Amino acid sequence: MHLGRALHLPLAAALVTAAALSLTGCDNSGAGGDRAHYVTDADGISTVRKADRQPAGAMKGETLDGKRLDVADLRGKVVVMNVWGSWCVPCRAEIPNFVKVAKAVKGKGVEFVGINTREASRTQAVAFEKDFHVDYPSLYDPTGKLVLAGFPKGTLNPQTLPSTIVLDQDGKIAARSLQGLSEERLRKMIDAVLADT
Repeated sequence: MHLGRALHLPLAAALVTAAALSLTGCDNSGAGGDRAHYVTDADGISTVRKADRQPAGAMKGETLDGKRLDVADLRGKVVVMNVWGSWCVPCRAEIPNFVKVAKAVKGKGVEFVGINTREASRTQAVAFEKDFHVDYPSLYDPTGKLVLAGFPKGTLNPQTLPSTIVLDQDGKIAARSLQGLSEERLRKMIDAVLADT
């Protein structure tokens, strides 16, 4: 009798988990999102039509180097936001591409901002930026509060590390990738947003 009950518990747990995943897995834009408002291409980059874009929420706080940054102050520019952690292997693989592209597009009305998250202390994150010569700022967001506030449910929000979100000149969420980016794919994301200004 106990054995039969024990076998049913894992099955019940598996069914509950499967149901939860089916509810959340249907919509990559977060709860309450509308997939009709964005498309995902073969490279895994999701884009939103200009008329359907939603504004990013408040993203302001202290950077890894102790300065204050408010992403709203960057309105008028395309903002590439990369959510990363120093312990994240794909983050380490993609960061040289971000450093290279950030330098190349700096004079074209594009700014890069990192969001360092799920780090217990700044030490590893600062070392990461130093090792990879990252010269753009990263907000320190150890608990993920900035990410939740900045990318509301129903928008193209980060769901994994790394995630990259591109804001248009009006501070609206225009594109997202939920995987590590090559230089070519990163440029493609940025160029698409610049083209519809």
